Amino acid sequence: MRSKSWLAALALVAMAGTAFAQADVIAQRREGLKRMGGHMEAFKPVADARGDVRALVPRIDDMITFYRGLPARFPAGSGTGDTKALPAIWTDFASFEAANTRLLGHLEVLKTMAGAGDAAAFATAYQATGPQFCGGCHRPFRGR
Repeated sequence: MRSKSWLAALALVAMAGTAFAQADVIAQRREGLKRMGGHMEAFKPVADARGDVRALVPRIDDMITFYRGLPARFPAGSGTGDTKALPAIWTDFASFEAANTRLLGHLEVLKTMAGAGDAAAFATAYQATGPQFCGGCHRPFRGR
C-alpha cells in the first residue's frame, strides 16, 4: 500500500512540474514577444524620420535570435493557460514554422538595409513588416 501512495505522490509532483513548465514557456514567449513589439515600436520613429538606421542593427539581431527559437517555444501542451496562442499553431505547425521562416528572411533584409545605412530602403521594408510578416502570423495563430 505504501508504494501506491508513493507512486501517486510522484505522479502529482510530475503533473505539477509539467504545469509549472508549461506556465514557464508561456511566460517566456510572452516576454519575448513583448520585447519584439518594443523593437518594432523603436523602429517606427527612426524609419519615419529617415534617421540613422545603423543603430537598429542590435535590435534586429535580437529579433533574429528570438525568432530562430520561436517554434521551440510552442511545445505540445502549451496551448492552455495565460496565452493567446490559437490551436492552429499545433494543428498546422508546418504553416506556423513557414510564417516564422518568412519573418526571419524579412528581418535579414531589414538588417542588411540597416547595416548599409540605407534609411529610405529600410523605411520601405519596415512598412511591410507589420501587415505582411507580423500579421502573417498573428492573424492565423494569435487570438485577441
